[in-house]
Amino acid sequence: MDTIADTIPERTTHAVSNQPPPLIDYNVFDASRVMAETLPSFGTAQARSSLRALGARAGSAEAIRWSSAANRHPPDLQAFDRFGHRIDEVEYHPTYHELMTVAVQHGLHASSWRRAQAGGHVTRAVGFFLWSQTDAGHGCPISMTHAAVPALRLQPDLARFWEPRILSGHYDPVLRPPAQKLGVLIGMAMTEKQGGSDVRANTTRAVPCGPEGEYALTGHKWFCSAPMCDAFLVLAQAPGGLTCFLVPRVLPDGTRNVFSLQRLKDKLGNRSNASSEVEWSDTLARLVGEEGRGIQTIVEMVNFTRLDCVIGSAAVMRQATAQVAHHLEHRSAFGRRLIDQPLAQNVLADLEVEAEAAELTFLRLAQACDRADHDASEAAFKRIGTALGKYWVCKRTPSHAAEALECLGGNGYVEESIMPRLYREAPLNSIWEGSGNVNALDVMRVLQREPTALEAFHAEIARAQGGNARLDAAYGRLHSDLRNADDRDGTRVA
Repeated sequence: MDTIADTIPERTTHAVSNQPPPLIDYNVFDASRVMAETLPSFGTAQARSSLRALGARAGSAEAIRWSSAANRHPPDLQAFDRFGHRIDEVEYHPTYHELMTVAVQHGLHASSWRRAQAGGHVTRAVGFFLWSQTDAGHGCPISMTHAAVPALRLQPDLARFWEPRILSGHYDPVLRPPAQKLGVLIGMAMTEKQGGSDVRANTTRAVPCGPEGEYALTGHKWFCSAPMCDAFLVLAQAPGGLTCFLVPRVLPDGTRNVFSLQRLKDKLGNRSNASSEVEWSDTLARLVGEEGRGIQTIVEMVNFTRLDCVIGSAAVMRQATAQVAHHLEHRSAFGRRLIDQPLAQNVLADLEVEAEAAELTFLRLAQACDRADHDASEAAFKRIGTALGKYWVCKRTPSHAAEALECLGGNGYVEESIMPRLYREAPLNSIWEGSGNVNALDVMRVLQREPTALEAFHAEIARAQGGNARLDAAYGRLHSDLRNADDRDGTRVA
């Protein structure tokens, strides 16, 4: 007996041609000429094979499927259990945990601090760059955990307990007493409604309540990133002024700390990651550093998360450029492949140049992190270079993403492609850890207070002099402006 399919004439209207195949099962490491050709000059040749392996994982069909699902199914807040008990938990799609597992196993959250060989920060930065091309959202808790280590080391007793668990390489998403966990993640909660980047305006109060640096915190944080982390570095007003604290989600006796999640933010992008508002009422916290020196305690954490903003933006640029190159190679118009059209070549070249510049920038900044402990000039360059790199690379990313999306035409505007996600992600790093104005003000403070930083900047630019006439001319104008600029007190900055 004939089936229904046998009675339907063969259809010819849906023959598909002139469409690129999916960009899957490729090596993200090899897709970047900077990684393939330049990385050995940054002292990480020994890590090349492991990074290439991670690059292959990042470009796999499996990882691409994980990232798509994690963004289609954003986190969900479970404030209460079915009996009405307050639980304040966030449920993630299983693919988010897959992404996190790979990131932690590869040490993207901590390997800089445990590597004995040279180039630990560069190696970790490259790994973060490669894996962030799958999904940017899960990189938030990875970045914060990495950046928290220098702050925790200012409080040796806390560091002795928390650091081995950070460095372990185990991803354990279950909330339980940290002493029972092999691996932990650290978040941060700085921003408040009235202050934003002006953390000195914070109103959260901290009252001493114990003999070993315990405090009770009361207040509301407007942005608490990745609220399912095991503990958070926060700023609050103590009797001695703005101070840094560590707030655990679960106390040593197994009870939940007072950590009331009010809502999850409905964000433009970064959808796989939960960003929340949280209220504290006599929430137990531990002192980190000295009372009244909260900003000084947290500054290294901010510098490292700013570096990750540069890396994350470079990842968006690289992934967008890879998508464009793949599309142009497989799509034809007006009798020729797009990749053979001179105008398309020019656009792709512009995208590639900016992507490579962003990659070289984060590599140089990570190299400065590796050298800073034993080279004062590198430490000074890291201080000013991180703020400058964060400002410029993150500021350029939205324009880069928009140009890349346009190259794919209507195909790039639909959600099935990765381009809308990259476009929504592009503005984030220019906002997180200080907007452009905040970073510009930070550069001005460095110029006024740390003259060695400007000297290090001049020395860095001098290394490239004579290589490009336009760069030389631009630097000449900048040098003249700096030489003639006075700060408000009449102190020259150059």
